[in-house]
Amino acid sequence: MQILSKPDVSPSQSPPTSKIVLDVGGMKCAGCVRSVERELSQYPGVSRVSVNLATEMATVEVENGQTTADALALHLTKTGFPSQPRNLENFSQIGERSQSGGDESEVLFRHLMMASGLLAVSVVGHLSDVFAPHLPIIGNIWFHCGVATLTIAFPGRTILVDGWRSLGRGMPNMNTLVGLGAITAYLASLVALLFPSLGWECFFDEPVMMLGFILLGKTLEARARRKAVGALQQLIALQPQTARLIAKPKQHTPDKVSPLTINTVVEIPANAVKVGEWLQVLPGEKIPVDGEIIDGQTTVDESMLTGESIPVAKKIGDRVTAGTVNQMGTIAVAAVHTGGETTLAQIVALVENAQTRKAPIQYFADRVAGYFTYFVIAAALITFGFWYVYGAHVWQDVPVKMLMMHHSQMAHTPEHNSPLLLSLKFAIAVLVMACPCALGLATPTAIVVGTGLGASQGILIKGGDVLEKVHQLQTVVFDKTGTLTTGKLEVTDCIEFCPPPLPYSLIQLGAAVEQGTSHPLAQAIKTACLQQGGVLPPAVNFHTEPGLGVAAVVEGKQVLVGNREWMAWHGVGINKDVQQQSVSLAATGKTVIYLAVETELVGLIAAHDQLRPEAVDTVAQLQKQRLKVVIMSGDQQPAVNAIARKLNISSDNIIAEVPPAKKAHLIQTFQNQQQIVAMIGDGINDAPALAQADIGIAIASGSDIAIDAAEIILTRNKLSDAIAAIKLSRATFNKIRQNLFWALAYNTFGIPLAAGVLFPTTGFILSPAGAAAFMAFSSVSVVTNSLLLRHRGTV
Repeated sequence: MQILSKPDVSPSQSPPTSKIVLDVGGMKCAGCVRSVERELSQYPGVSRVSVNLATEMATVEVENGQTTADALALHLTKTGFPSQPRNLENFSQIGERSQSGGDESEVLFRHLMMASGLLAVSVVGHLSDVFAPHLPIIGNIWFHCGVATLTIAFPGRTILVDGWRSLGRGMPNMNTLVGLGAITAYLASLVALLFPSLGWECFFDEPVMMLGFILLGKTLEARARRKAVGALQQLIALQPQTARLIAKPKQHTPDKVSPLTINTVVEIPANAVKVGEWLQVLPGEKIPVDGEIIDGQTTVDESMLTGESIPVAKKIGDRVTAGTVNQMGTIAVAAVHTGGETTLAQIVALVENAQTRKAPIQYFADRVAGYFTYFVIAAALITFGFWYVYGAHVWQDVPVKMLMMHHSQMAHTPEHNSPLLLSLKFAIAVLVMACPCALGLATPTAIVVGTGLGASQGILIKGGDVLEKVHQLQTVVFDKTGTLTTGKLEVTDCIEFCPPPLPYSLIQLGAAVEQGTSHPLAQAIKTACLQQGGVLPPAVNFHTEPGLGVAAVVEGKQVLVGNREWMAWHGVGINKDVQQQSVSLAATGKTVIYLAVETELVGLIAAHDQLRPEAVDTVAQLQKQRLKVVIMSGDQQPAVNAIARKLNISSDNIIAEVPPAKKAHLIQTFQNQQQIVAMIGDGINDAPALAQADIGIAIASGSDIAIDAAEIILTRNKLSDAIAAIKLSRATFNKIRQNLFWALAYNTFGIPLAAGVLFPTTGFILSPAGAAAFMAFSSVSVVTNSLLLRHRGTV
């Protein structure tokens, strides 16, 4: 099963492109995302860039031969965003990145503990002034100056340095805003302490509290973001790190020697296994590669892929998948796919790729966030100018009611509000209150959680843009064979109208011609022939016309197997009695094909395909959601009608006898009627329609081409997972909208509040420390809201 699409480069595409994935550090907010995208987009040879703040990844499409991953990583590193290329073949590198994220979180936690300790000392000093006898050391203003200095110099230093560097590069970020606020508050307090005659207030505790709250927010956010990618990490954890290599004899084959009798077994890294090598897997161990059992038998727990808890019996010749668990017996496995080519590795890579594909709604947020810090700095300057020139003089007698009120540290108590000090407080609060981080995390965290949750439930969603389209879904089009039905046809009728002019039975001739195709009906005919003990006649010159039939030459005569159109194309007549007999069989849900030798019709073969057990309930649930459900099939009208009746689909929504080439055209017809269309299929014939549809949903047991064309893959081969995929997509997109609403509403109302809009009427001032607390809460709340998706369970 091929999960990932190959690069699709048509002759008209010039020049061809390839994809580079970079791990990008140093991104603090949506402004950083915008800066990284700008730096990469302007680099020669880059055609497209997508950056994800939540996963700290950049996906770059480059013109082949124009640049390299190392060059891009070095360029980003020089601009202040430490980066390194990700080797897509190295499955373990993702885990290493996760570990580095954990190290960063631990650093933040240590800084938080240091800032909290300093803050606690500061608070005790204030409380001692109000509720207890004055403490000579803790209550001393110089002591509080020292506490603020230590806070800025140690736990706050990384924030201030990063903010200053970002400002110097012309790319201010969240740390720039916090740093400007903290330094301004500290310097204003230091001036008040050194020059008490000014009558200014000392508020050394403000930078301490601001940095403490920001570090708290960063720590909680980092931990929440790690939880957001938890589903992906669980998938990565399924991949074993080591494999037991069996010393393969040079002069023997598995037919001549039992691999399990060879005593020379060496433990090697799983990513070092090569295709064709033999591996020993003991009971209880995870299978390290996709492979084929060449010795032994066992049962394998495949629940990580299929969701089924019942183990599957495996014997020599059966395929096994990396990450599944060998339960009972020792087996020897010949490696078929290794490293990044295994099914599990491709699923992980697809989920990572999906988490970098943006929903269209995110581009709006990114555009806003790209200029957000400039807007905030301008707003802070305007706020300062307004209050210093006008506001502080007009409302100088208004009593101050400061949020997070604390006992003030003053050289002496002023008789009125100092215009400069009041203006600085408002300006600092605006700088610290604004939160570009919440805006930047609103969309990617929801996408990361949603796609990760889907992957853990066997639903692979290829990007945030898919989620947005599913949210608008109106029509669902089903293929019939292999999608609504099991795709395992059984021959039920073999009716001969006249003896074939060849010494073979009808089923033998049909099986001989069907050797040229892998269609489910062809498989059924060949199986029936073998079950009846028939010998397949030799056939040559195969010709297949998808959706119509097959032709081949058997002992010098052309044999045709196919539908009515195929027969008419070759000049084979079908009389009314035969047509009526065919209609009667099709009315019971059977698929009917005709068999002719040269231009003479000699018989027909009918096969029956069972509905999937979950098909009826799946269609009913879609209809309950007021979605239009359509069946589109190349099968005959009576056969499709019979299936539709069982599914309670009206005759108006049945499209039968559709050749594969026209399926995509019919999807486009729905789209021309302003409908958002999903196509659910599994076969090669469905690939054009899956690609044409707004949302292509493929059953993973189908063809690789169909899987490549689809945007949602159901890896557990359960049709009911289509319902879960739609529900999950809608729930995820709702989270995106909630997050964006909160982030925009927070800044829309928070910035005016920090700027002092309530001061003239109520005397209310939001202290810089209070603004920092709100800012930290804003970012954490967005990530936490996204994490609530995980508590939906199986959607």
